Amino acid sequence: MFKPLSLFIGLRYTRAKRQNHFISFISLISMLGMILGVAVLILVLSVMNGFDRELRERILGMVPHATIEAHGGMQNWEEVSRAALADPAVVATAPFIQGQVMLTHQGNVHGALISGVLPEAEVKVSIINNHMLVGDLTALQAGEFGIVLGEILARSLQLKMGDKITLVLPEASASPAGVLPRLKRFTLVGVFKVGAQIDGTLAMIHIDDAAKLYRLNDTVHGVRLKLENLFDAADTAWRIASKLPGQYWASDWTRTQGNLFQAIRMEKTMIGLLLLMIVAVAAFNIISTLVMVVTDKRADIAILRTMGASPGTIMATFIIQGSIIGVTGALIGTVLGIVAALTVSDVIAWAESLSGMQILSADVYFISYIPSELRVEDVLIVSASAVLLSFLATLYPSMRASKVQPAEALRYE
Repeated sequence: MFKPLSLFIGLRYTRAKRQNHFISFISLISMLGMILGVAVLILVLSVMNGFDRELRERILGMVPHATIEAHGGMQNWEEVSRAALADPAVVATAPFIQGQVMLTHQGNVHGALISGVLPEAEVKVSIINNHMLVGDLTALQAGEFGIVLGEILARSLQLKMGDKITLVLPEASASPAGVLPRLKRFTLVGVFKVGAQIDGTLAMIHIDDAAKLYRLNDTVHGVRLKLENLFDAADTAWRIASKLPGQYWASDWTRTQGNLFQAIRMEKTMIGLLLLMIVAVAAFNIISTLVMVVTDKRADIAILRTMGASPGTIMATFIIQGSIIGVTGALIGTVLGIVAALTVSDVIAWAESLSGMQILSADVYFISYIPSELRVEDVLIVSASAVLLSFLATLYPSMRASKVQPAEALRYE
């Protein structure tokens, strides 16, 4: 017989076929619960990580990390840009003009956020050129009044390349015929698809065309900043704005997209805690299993005690038996969770193509597919939590087993 004795007996009890099939059934349920809890927890955390990544890379790849604007418009945007680039936290800058407009085409009307951009500068601060379906951002040429739209926006207006679209400003102009809205015809020269809600709201034109449209002459609304660390956006933007001569104010992505980002973070935490309850329930099942095993093995415990086994040895025996159930469940659940996290995007895409139904529509949600990002730290935390809960669940039944009195247990044997 190998030693330690508690390990030998604990392993033997685990492998042995019990006459009490109900105890075996409870042990199996405990292990299955642990497998399910760990696997689902890893999968859900990976999906939430995926949403978090998509928010950073897609949404924050299109919207400004930070902006610096001036009251009444900014005429010296080149100087502001140079001052911003002098800060080591700033990667690139680009001027912009922004406003709310209505777009119409053959009776279809849609609201949009129009953004006047300098194409050669915009590609340095935005990911749009990596997501063009047709056309290119450089097709926006000053004076030609071209426009680039998101795929959802172009589809809802039933547009194709080269079509004319009417842009309506929410301002009125006096004329001999009365007060009329300001209109301008644009030509569709490009369509982008980021796979996010921004595809249905954003339109881009050349900054010179936007200046003529808004009658700004040589003025822009502000300068957009791309930062090395987007989580320092607020501090960096205000630091740069405070050093500039004149009245400037700063904004950053936390004002426009911060609520969405915080919501995903909070949801990840809350869902993680709720799903951890599945693991806790499985751990409670281990308590039930060991309590019944201790009751079933009272005579064996008494014999071991009379042969010289200490209370510590008895306690360690049942700790080992319960831990094996928990560790085995945690390991299998971890493997299944990793496999599910790595394949969930492809499986959902296959199911969507098979059924013809889209689970996430970009018309409603901020992305149009199920993302997943497996992180080692999440796997380690979930696995360690499962093993720890399994170990804690063994303490009470093991203590009860160690307190069994040989004379009392063998009285009626």
